[in-house]
Amino acid sequence: MRIGRGLTRLGLVLGLALAAPLARADSFAAALTDAYNNSGLLDQNRALLRVADEDVAIAEAALRPIVSWAASATHSWPAQSPDADEITFNLGISAGLTLYDGGASQLAIRAQQENVLATRQALINVEQQVLLRAATAYLNVQRDSEFVNLRRSNVRVLTEEFRAAQDRFDVGEVTRTDVSLAEARLAAARSLLAAAEGNLARSVEEFRAAVGRRPGTLSTAPRVPLSRSVEEAKAYAVQRHPQILQAQHAVTGAELNIQRAEAALQPSLDLSGRLNFDQDFNDSGSVSLTLGGPIYSGGAIEASIRQARARRDASRAQLHVTGAAIQQGVGNAYAIYSVARAGREAYERQVRAARVAFEGVREEANLGARTTLDVLNAEQELLDAQANLVSAQIDEILAGYSILSAMGLLTAEQLRLNVQTYDPEAYYNLVKDAPAGLSAQGRALDRVLESIGD
Repeated sequence: MRIGRGLTRLGLVLGLALAAPLARADSFAAALTDAYNNSGLLDQNRALLRVADEDVAIAEAALRPIVSWAASATHSWPAQSPDADEITFNLGISAGLTLYDGGASQLAIRAQQENVLATRQALINVEQQVLLRAATAYLNVQRDSEFVNLRRSNVRVLTEEFRAAQDRFDVGEVTRTDVSLAEARLAAARSLLAAAEGNLARSVEEFRAAVGRRPGTLSTAPRVPLSRSVEEAKAYAVQRHPQILQAQHAVTGAELNIQRAEAALQPSLDLSGRLNFDQDFNDSGSVSLTLGGPIYSGGAIEASIRQARARRDASRAQLHVTGAAIQQGVGNAYAIYSVARAGREAYERQVRAARVAFEGVREEANLGARTTLDVLNAEQELLDAQANLVSAQIDEILAGYSILSAMGLLTAEQLRLNVQTYDPEAYYNLVKDAPAGLSAQGRALDRVLESIGD
């Protein structure tokens, strides 16, 4: 019977990994590596980290002397005497240095340093997002490719079934109803194939966006070995996750800003000097020390202190919220993993049982004890079980990487990707001392910026 011979081909294609258009070999590690190297989001956040680095340099410059020059030309009339010049020239050089400001400048440097550390952790979290998106895109292409293969095989099998039913109808073995049932199933299978191909096309586009290129023939992604319980994973995450560390640095920075606002109530001592030259090269100059402080500011300083305290309180609350969200994320990731693993084990049993049932129904149909509809239903149950198994297998692997992300471990370093990792301290060490543009360090910094692309 053609129904039986056609359906035996179904098992030959269920293990295929991908659809035919994806021909070039591709590994999971290669996809993550390309995602890391091609990510514009990582480039954006590296630039934002350099912005934070420069804030430290700007704060450091407040403790340095400030030297400036000014030149003027003045035309006066009427002239004071016939010999007086109508136009006078003047050149002046001035310098100023803050000797004491209640520690506000030092506190500003420390606060900006905490902001740098927080921004570094934000960059690590973005790296996790980039890699998790790439992993999800990779596995979804693999899932949808296998679905396309299943649907194509189903269409081929149902095409043979329809032809077999038509042949048997022609010789009077079955009725027109059997032919119509086979034709209806074939039409439905073609519709599902079109839907699966559309899903695959969307997954390929997401892969291109996440990784920076089209996928090749994807190999099976490695499973994540989980050695921690959910409670151990939560305890680790609330101590080491980059979002937690970022929030902790934000709290420290907010506390420093309170002290910085309070320093505005202290007196300040400034040193200044000026040297002037006129058109006859006559020079004059002055040096002065200025001590001063606030007496009444209309309440602005006190308001700034209260504002800084409120921001500190908000940062502490954000730290608490972040910790709770991370624990929830770890718990959710473990729950999804457990469901996917249990589903995979159940679907494996369902596939075995559905295959036995289908083979039995097919043999009974050969003996005339089953109808074409029974065979079609048994085949559909086997196909659905196979599709569910594929999806559960992908979900289990993806859940493992989601757990790594929830714990803060989904990074290029932890995954040992073959990439040139970004060193956040390299640029900071060049700018933290606020080098002048003409200094040796300033010229080295210019070369670094040129290599980055500025």
